[in-house]
Amino acid sequence: MAERHRVQGEEDAEGEEEVYEVVDLTEYARNHQWWTRVFGSNSGPIAEKHSVATQIMMGGVTGWCAGYLFQRVGKIAATAVGGGFLLLQIANHTGYVQVDWKKVEKDVNKAKRHLKKKANTAAPEINSFIEEATEFVKRNVVLSSGFVGGFLLGLAS
Repeated sequence: MAERHRVQGEEDAEGEEEVYEVVDLTEYARNHQWWTRVFGSNSGPIAEKHSVATQIMMGGVTGWCAGYLFQRVGKIAATAVGGGFLLLQIANHTGYVQVDWKKVEKDVNKAKRHLKKKANTAAPEINSFIEEATEFVKRNVVLSSGFVGGFLLGLAS
């Protein structure tokens, strides 16, 4: 892991060459993971590679981050859509804008039909994704439960 190198041409006050220790950080990080020291390592199948505490912690942290981001982005999106609709209503009421609501309804219905048609053709891909996600959750119950708990905490914070 550590190597000693002599640097050519550099000498200290006593006339000896300085010695530096070179550390390979990638190898050090691979061998000294902090969660292994804290929670211990567990050998076994790939789904049980880390201890229960590690799986809950990692699931909880990632869930909290996802929940927090989901909450923030959701609030921003709701504010933007609601504010835009409110401004459109005010502009329509005061006479600045004339909205043809029959045309809007016709276009929305047309878009709905188009989306339904696309959804029916994409159903096999969506079903396979759902099956894979369900299988992952079944194999990693501890990690998934930590994620769900963290996600709910992230939404609440």
